[in-house]
Amino acid sequence: MVWDTLNVIGVIAFAASGALTALEEKYDLFGVWVLGFVTAFGGGVIRNLLIGVPIRSLWEQHALLYIAFGVSTLLFILPASWLLKGKGAWVLFDAIGLSAFSIQGGLTAAEKGLPLIAVATAAILTGIGGGVIRDVLAGRKPLVFRKEIYAAWALLAGVLIQQGVLAHQWQLYLLFLLIVTLRMVSLRFRWHLPQRPFLKA
Repeated sequence: MVWDTLNVIGVIAFAASGALTALEEKYDLFGVWVLGFVTAFGGGVIRNLLIGVPIRSLWEQHALLYIAFGVSTLLFILPASWLLKGKGAWVLFDAIGLSAFSIQGGLTAAEKGLPLIAVATAAILTGIGGGVIRDVLAGRKPLVFRKEIYAAWALLAGVLIQQGVLAHQWQLYLLFLLIVTLRMVSLRFRWHLPQRPFLKA
């Protein structure tokens, strides 16, 4: 139940995020589909390669593939005025996708009995992988490499899942809301990780 719900939430949110990025960059319909798909499924493919899940499992998710296609197409045909009015919600889509896929990635690795480092890495890559591919294809600096706190929230999800402190479904949903909230709060108050200037010789 949790797995299926997080899959649907993550695919909708990240497909929307990818499609909106493509529209902002003035890509055509094919470009919107590509960015919608790679944002929705890129992180999961990277995770599967890492932990040994067959890549063909992607093509077995027929409903999710159709959902990503439908979301991308819907955003392409919506009036531009509607998209502009909802522009402030774009970061929310990204936060929702980050949260849903981080938890899903952590659960996938934890169910295989993998150690903490593997579960944490799976959570991070599932949460940020699609977004990194999206930004690269859009010619942007990947969000995760900026000073904003982004991947750290995915790491938090992986650690909590591997430690076994989330034994019930409602706890996983609570974690989902927590990660979304932390991501949005960190944006609102401009929390960031430490940086250091490049030292010139």
